[in-house]
Amino acid sequence: MSQNFWKKLKTSSKGGQAILALAPMAGVTDSAFRQICQKNGADVIYSEMANVSALFFNPKKTLTLVKSSRKEKNYVIQLFGKNPEHFAVATKIISEKARPDGIDINFGCPAKKVFGHGSGCALMPQKKLAREIISAVIENTSLPVSIKIRAGIGETNALEFIKNVADLDFQAVMVHGRTYEGKFTGKVDFDLVEKIKELIPEKIVLANGGITKPEDGNEILENHPTLDGLGIARGTFGQPWIFQQIKGLVSKGKYKKLAFKDIKKIMLKHAEILWKEKGDRGMFEVRKHLAWYVKGFPGASAARQELMLVKNPKEIKKILDKIKA
Repeated sequence: MSQNFWKKLKTSSKGGQAILALAPMAGVTDSAFRQICQKNGADVIYSEMANVSALFFNPKKTLTLVKSSRKEKNYVIQLFGKNPEHFAVATKIISEKARPDGIDINFGCPAKKVFGHGSGCALMPQKKLAREIISAVIENTSLPVSIKIRAGIGETNALEFIKNVADLDFQAVMVHGRTYEGKFTGKVDFDLVEKIKELIPEKIVLANGGITKPEDGNEILENHPTLDGLGIARGTFGQPWIFQQIKGLVSKGKYKKLAFKDIKKIMLKHAEILWKEKGDRGMFEVRKHLAWYVKGFPGASAARQELMLVKNPKEIKKILDKIKA
C-alpha cells in the first residue's frame, strides 16, 4: 500500500486533534471548492461522486470531473455504482490516472438518481454485494480505501452493515447519522456512530450530518469523545471556513468570526480558481457559491441578483465593493 495518510491523521486524532473532512457533494466539491476548504482548515477533501460504470465504458469525462490540483492534499475520490467488476476496473483507472491519496466507496447516497439505480444507500441491505464491492476496490489499488454509509435503511442499520464488513481492510468510515428515510432533515443519531467506533476501534470513524455551525461540530466532539472527527457537507455552503472555526472552539474555546472584507477575499479567490480552471463554465458554477457567501449581509438580495449574471472575477469584485458591511 502507498503512503497511508489516514494513519498519519489517526495519530493526530489520538493526540486530541479531531480530523475534519469536507464530505463529498455532487455539483459542489470540485477542485476549486476543495482548495478553498483546505485553505480554511479541512484535513481531508472528497471529490464529487464518480460513476464506476462511466469509468468502465468511457473514462475521459469522469476523469475530468475528478481532476485535482497539485495543491490538494489528502484528496479522496469517491466512487459509486453497483457492479463489482466495474468497481475493480474504475479503481485501477483512478489509481493510475487520477492518482488521489485515497479512494472512497459510497454506500450512503439517498438521492433518487443514485438510489434508483441500485447504488448508494440501496447497497446497504445487500451484504454479499457490499463485501464484493469493497473487496474489489481494495484488491485493485495500493491506495487506502474508505467507505461512506448512512445510519440505516429499512431494517438494516449501520452497525449491522459494519459488522458484515469489519474484517475487510478499509481504513476509515464516514457515517451520516440520518437514515435513508430521514434524508437530510431527520434525526441525527451520533450515539450509533459512537457504537460503530467501539466495534472498529482500529479504524477511523467520522460523524456526518446536521453540522451547520461551529458550535454543532464542537458539541458532537465533546459529547462523543471516542470519535476521530467529522465530515461536513452542507454546513460548508457559504462558510468554507467552518473547519477552522471548529478547530478554534475545540482547542481554545473560541473562534474568529470573519468580517465581510475577509469573506470577500475568499469569494474572489474561489472565483479566480474557477476562472483559471474552467473559464466561462466556472463563472456559471460559482454563482451558487456567491449566493451562499453573501447571505445575511446588508443588500444581499440585490447583490445576489447581480452576481447571478457575472462573467468574470472583475465583475464579481465590482459588485462586492458595493456591499457595505
